[in-house]
Amino acid sequence: MKFSLVWDRKAKQAYNVLKLKAETSLTAREKSKRKKATWDEGLFKQVRKCINLLRRNPRHPGLQTHEFSDIPNPYRKDEKVFEAYAQQHTPGAYRVFWCYGPQKGEISIIAIILHP
Repeated sequence: MKFSLVWDRKAKQAYNVLKLKAETSLTAREKSKRKKATWDEGLFKQVRKCINLLRRNPRHPGLQTHEFSDIPNPYRKDEKVFEAYAQQHTPGAYRVFWCYGPQKGEISIIAIILHP
């Protein structure tokens, strides 16, 4: 089942900032004819991949999804919030926090932040 995404305002803003940095970096890299991708490009690629995997299968093994109890569910207090890995084995790795809902077949992206 493919889920629809619902974005928290701050999560969407964080995603857009990462995307803008990656696009700016790519443009500069192409001008200077460097071949190796920058850190910003790599980070955005990893976050985008994580979100695409969440949309297709929130239980994908590469996401290492697990419950995260420090953030309350914005829709139902008794429901869980989950953490998915956008990066692994990286100091200051990025994580995507999400929950099911508010409607059936939807996943809400709550936050995209450095590992707390």
